[in-house]
Amino acid sequence: MSNKVNNTIIAGPCALEEGEVNFQIAQRLRDECVHLGFEYIFKASFDKANRLSISSGRGIGINAAVEIFGEIKRSLGVSVTTDVHDLTQVEKVASAVDVLQIPAFLARQTDLIIEAARTGKIVNIKKAQFMTWSDAILAAEKAKNSGAKNVWLTERGSMYGYRDLVVDFRNIYELLKEDFSFFLDATHSVQRPGANLTASGGDRQYVPTLVAAAGACGVTNLFFETHPDPNQSISDGPNMIPLDSAREILIDFRNVLNYRASNPLPLVR
Repeated sequence: MSNKVNNTIIAGPCALEEGEVNFQIAQRLRDECVHLGFEYIFKASFDKANRLSISSGRGIGINAAVEIFGEIKRSLGVSVTTDVHDLTQVEKVASAVDVLQIPAFLARQTDLIIEAARTGKIVNIKKAQFMTWSDAILAAEKAKNSGAKNVWLTERGSMYGYRDLVVDFRNIYELLKEDFSFFLDATHSVQRPGANLTASGGDRQYVPTLVAAAGACGVTNLFFETHPDPNQSISDGPNMIPLDSAREILIDFRNVLNYRASNPLPLVR
């Protein structure tokens, strides 16, 4: 029996920040998702461990994050996910979240995947920029065979050249046929790694088109990052969408899914 999820949105700021902005984003997205019939999962990182420059901000840290995640879950009644970067973080983070995310750059780290799976939580593996669909399946099987409650895979683009990511829809075609829930990461997929020399750039204007194309191909789950003022966020501002644009993107995605449900397309069988 398949454990695939559908109509699920993972979204939030790239990194947790001080103050009320985390709750503002989570509540806004929760309300929009409820209205449109999506399941909502709040996402934010407590540590941006892969920043290009040593001078770049990394986040608020694991101890403060665990408290914030717990409060968001209690006060807003939503599920929470975040990424883990080494074995020492897994147990503590698992106590506060519902889904453990394996970052793209660590998607081949066997020990990290196994440790996350052993918690019994859902494990979401971001397909690395250097991995094919078949590589991603092998990573997912590591988690499945190590006790994960469920395993999800998220597409976030493939590296073409030094500073360009491109979504290869051949990967989507193949991964949708597998027995793992599949998400499109619509904002990291338009990232331009290192384009700002000491930080990544991005092309957020392409996000709506990418979302619509994925929905037309049968993708029913979406991942994106958003912020009230992306250019003032800790990281990934150029590819994050403004919070005020999230509703329109979610409506467009819902419309595409509804159309496809009424007019099946012979793209993925």
